[in-house]
Amino acid sequence: MATERTLILFKPDAVQRRLCGRLLTRIEERGLKIVGLKMLQVTKELSREHYAEHVNKGFYPLLEEFITAAPVVALAIEGPEAVRVMRDMVGKTNGRDAAPGTMRGDFGLSRQMNLVHGSDSPEAAKRELAIYFKANELFDYEPTLKDWVCAGDER
Repeated sequence: MATERTLILFKPDAVQRRLCGRLLTRIEERGLKIVGLKMLQVTKELSREHYAEHVNKGFYPLLEEFITAAPVVALAIEGPEAVRVMRDMVGKTNGRDAAPGTMRGDFGLSRQMNLVHGSDSPEAAKRELAIYFKANELFDYEPTLKDWVCAGDER
């Protein structure tokens, strides 16, 4: 299994609702490794770079208004199939449709204010991580519990 890195953003609604600690705990308890973490204010320019494929779509102005409204917490997460695992943990885009047990299913009721962004592919993760993190802001380390999270052939 491939060890991957993925970008996760706790969006402005997660920050404002004081859910970051609870969401972060779920990631850590799952056994994924946090290799980068910071809080930042998304600017209009950063929003356009991150959501470049959406800039010319009708919903983009509302997306930009939302993502720039308050700080976000950016995380670089690493683990086996981290992109898929995190997307499964986050749940469907619309919180009303997301399964109980997912981040959006447990804490969300909105399509737009959906608490968390997760990269949708390994390629997108690589691009997005480079937008939010400099190389020296990502850390390689061996968690002492790694042998108790996944078997050696699964890492």
